[in-house]
Amino acid sequence: MENEDVSVADDPHLSMIRTVVPTTPDGCAECLRVGSSWVHLRLCLTCGNVGCCDSSPLRHAHAHAHTEGHPVVRSFQPGEHWRWCYVDEAYV
Repeated sequence: MENEDVSVADDPHLSMIRTVVPTTPDGCAECLRVGSSWVHLRLCLTCGNVGCCDSSPLRHAHAHAHTEGHPVVRSFQPGEHWRWCYVDEAYV
């Protein structure tokens, strides 16, 4: 499915969004554990996991989405208010 073909109303993964509390509000949970750095942070909207973005060395948010089956994240950067679905590779 092409990115532009996915609309907010059509994305079945939106049903997985829950009210979440960030598990590690100070940074990427895995990077903090292993002592790595990150570029930007993403918040899993199913469980509250905080992971680093795809521009970060270890890409923990992407790995979490695929390993746990939690496809929708939102930016965890101050002032940013967008969501992304890793399965459909689209903003939702």
